[in-house]
Amino acid sequence: MHELSIASAIVDTATKHADGRQVSVVSVRVGGLRQVTADSLRFYFEIVARDGVCAQARLECTQVALRLRCRDCGQEWETDQPEFRCSRCAPGSVEVLTGEELEVDYIEVEEEAACIAPG
Repeated sequence: MHELSIASAIVDTATKHADGRQVSVVSVRVGGLRQVTADSLRFYFEIVARDGVCAQARLECTQVALRLRCRDCGQEWETDQPEFRCSRCAPGSVEVLTGEELEVDYIEVEEEAACIAPG
């Protein structure tokens, strides 16, 4: 259910940067540690965006893999599960390199038609 508040924040951000123009695409990057379901986020996005400049927008979600590094031995690896233990040196001290992202990457807006005055 936290996707509802995330969708609301995404619509607010896109609306702010659209400057009154209709938004056609909102692209977000979501890290594996965020536990956000893309389908659920799209569902709530459509509801929250219904009456504003994002009403016709498509929400694109890019999943960012969880990438970890051992501070002790320097090994880096990607994983689907948060395993904060280095497989090379056992306990290790592990840091997250990627996977915590939750950001609007870009928005696409409709350009206003230019008015050309007759000659």
